[in-house]
Amino acid sequence: MNSDEFFRVSQCKSAKEMWDTLDVTHEGSNEVKIARKHNLIQEYEMFRMLKGETIAEVQKRFTHVINHLMSLEKTFEKEELNIKILKCLDRSWQPKVTTISELKDLTSLSMAYLFGKLREHKLEMNRLNVEESEEKHVRSIALKAVKHKSKQEPSDESDEENLSLLSRNFSKFLKRNRNKDTNKERYGNKISNYFNSNNYTCFGYGEQGHIKADCKK
Repeated sequence: MNSDEFFRVSQCKSAKEMWDTLDVTHEGSNEVKIARKHNLIQEYEMFRMLKGETIAEVQKRFTHVINHLMSLEKTFEKEELNIKILKCLDRSWQPKVTTISELKDLTSLSMAYLFGKLREHKLEMNRLNVEESEEKHVRSIALKAVKHKSKQEPSDESDEENLSLLSRNFSKFLKRNRNKDTNKERYGNKISNYFNSNNYTCFGYGEQGHIKADCKK
């Protein structure tokens, strides 16, 4: 034993007195044991899964309480412990609790096996959550792409409208030019014929073919 333990029992006269001293030091007197037992029973009865606690942490706390109670000569049936475990879980575990209660024989299941099935269920739920999160991420990217495309579409439509307007204006321009050419052809000959020198009469001598300014006489 270490020095602290040695000094506790150094004044004892017998091994029985040493044992009793160490027993009271570490385990407490009978009154202390009874008080501890009542406290642990109350802790067992009020045991609940805490917010944000994992199933592994629940198992650790629950096993700690049960082991201490059993060391104080408190006994439990398998069915009692299994029912207590299932009832201490929060609402998110309700579907799995219902399944185990209906399909499993709680009188024969060990506490370790039950916690193992609960951990297995939690791993499966985590896998599904990861897949759903990835699907939501993909849908979010697709939605952003659609929104971005829809924002660009009005600009594309505006460009098409501008191109259509430019085409119409150009068609009008070509039409006006064709009208000018037609008018030129229509009236150009008349003007040309009007100013034909053969149609002129000399003001001085009355001869045709030239005007007075060009008259040689």
